[in-house]
Order: sequence, then structure tokens, then C-alpha cells
Amino acid sequence: MAEDTATSASINVAFGTVAAGMMVIAEAHDGVFVAPRVEPTASFTLHPFAHCLHYGSTCFEGLKAHRGADGAVRVFRLDRHVARMRRTADLVQLPVPPADLLERMIVAAVEANLDEVPDAPGALYLRPMLIGTDPNIGAAASPSNGALLAVVASPVGDYFAGGVRPLSLLVETEVPRTTPQFGEAKAGANYLMALGVTRRARAEHGCDQVLFAPGGEVQETGAANFLLFDEHRVVTRALDSSFLHGVTRDSVLTLARDRGMAIEERTVTVDELLAWQGEAALAGTAAVLSGVGTLVHGGERRTVGDGQVGPITLGLREGLTAIQRGEAADVHGWTRIVER
Repeated sequence: MAEDTATSASINVAFGTVAAGMMVIAEAHDGVFVAPRVEPTASFTLHPFAHCLHYGSTCFEGLKAHRGADGAVRVFRLDRHVARMRRTADLVQLPVPPADLLERMIVAAVEANLDEVPDAPGALYLRPMLIGTDPNIGAAASPSNGALLAVVASPVGDYFAGGVRPLSLLVETEVPRTTPQFGEAKAGANYLMALGVTRRARAEHGCDQVLFAPGGEVQETGAANFLLFDEHRVVTRALDSSFLHGVTRDSVLTLARDRGMAIEERTVTVDELLAWQGEAALAGTAAVLSGVGTLVHGGERRTVGDGQVGPITLGLREGLTAIQRGEAADVHGWTRIVER
């Protein structure tokens, strides 16, 4: 059984540290997935020669289920997260789970943990994960045809300690966030590469995150996409293979477009960033839409706007969460209600 399960009261603990009681698992043998099963959250057993332990054949996804004021539980943008995980599995040369299988497993994980979905502003964070299991330490140049697909869950609150507050970012212009050919893959190694830089930024500058801008071109932070707002427009980097194609980013751009804002997807330089007179924010499943109040660059601290979370950021965040919780019309068909 899981060592630590939670009710809605557990959203006050650190994000992602409490396991929901049930998980869903399916194995792949010779690249073909078997029927999934629902079971108590518990440890996995892996052969010490497992491909994932030696050659990094792992990937994951992250999405949320939200409990609305009406009591209904809604999964947000399930189809987009399924599509992105299948894309990542292909990029890291793992067996690609069929879309209908992955969708059924995610829904089953929500169904099995319905009682652990917190009230707003909390949510049930869902973490599908896929790992290569072939027991072969000589397979450095070969993919794993065996895999373990699992969907685990965690009742969560705010990703950043302190709730909705202005974040501080260190602007890093030399070190890339990750390896370019897998920038759009949601794989553990991509996040690992950003950890050292982020840890130093916290220790030396008290920053929450690092905004990677190799060569002077803004990409994203280690865990979220980056957007600039002013009264009439949203400016953000155009999609390419160097960074993660965020589902929250896409959702925010759609809501902004619905509100009559212009969308500029293009190169954003550090010079433009430092001269920006509007708002800045991070967008991600965990972060939702979090305002940036301070940038640290070249040893200097620069205030973004008035240093607080701006009204455009707050308005778009509130518009997004209202849809997720069923408090606003879901005109784009983004949510799916899950019942027993």
C-alpha cells in the first residue's frame, strides 16, 4: 500500500509530495501494451539491468483534475496531454502507447482517486510515466521494447510556496536549459539539466526559477513557458523543437485571443525583455499562470512592471481556472467530467 495518502487537507504540503491511494499500470512486451490494471500505489520492482536506469529511457506527462463548486471533477485538456506524451515517447524511442489506452488509464486514475480530489484552489495532479524496462546493459545503441506505463496521482495546492505572488527569475544567457534535439520532450533528463543552474540561482540570488536565454534569445524556465503581456498583446517565443510545447501556454494564448488581444509568437531577445514595460508570467500545468516581479541579469535586479502580479496575468489566470472548475462556459471543449 502507499505509505502516505491524502485528503483535501493535504494541499498545504509541498507540491507533489503526497501520493494518492491508487495508480493504474500497463506493461508493454515487444512494444505491445497489455490491458491496464488499477492497484494501490506502491513501489515498482525493476531489474538492475533495466534500460531506464542506464540510458535514460523515461518520459512523463503532467495534467490536473479539478473539483468544481458543483462537486463535479473535470480533467483539463486530456486530449492534448495524451498527444504530447505520445510525441515524447516517440522522441525518446520508447513504445508509444495507443491514445485510447493512455486516455482510459488517466481517466481510471481519476475515478480511483475521486475522494482525494481537493476543493479549489487545490487539484489532483496526474503524472503518467513511461519507462524502458528491457534488462540489457549492452543496449546503449538500442531502444527498449519493454516498458512500464503508469499513471500516479497527487493531491496538490500551489506549485510555488506562498501562493499567488510575484516570482523572481535569474536570466541565464550562456547555459541552455536542455539538449536542443529533445527540448520539446517531457523527459526527466531535460529537467535534470536545469537543476544545477536553478539551485545556484536560489542560493546566490534568492530567485525562484531561471529563465534560460542562450545566445540572448528567451526560451523558458526549467519548468514553465514564459510570456510577456501588455494592455493589447501577448508576446512569447514561437514554437520550435528547443523547448516544451506547453498546454497551459496554448490555453492562455487562446483565452487572450478570445479577449481581443493580439498574439505575437516570435523571437524575444534579452534586450527586449529588459526593456519591457508590461507584465511577465510563467505558464505551466503546475504553475498555472504565475506573475514575475523581478528579473536578475548581470548581477542587477530589475523590477517588472510595479513588481507585483499584474492585472492582465491575474485576469487570464482567473479565466483559466474558472473553466477548469466549471465556473465559466467551456466553449473550447477543454474539460471532461469524470464520475464513478
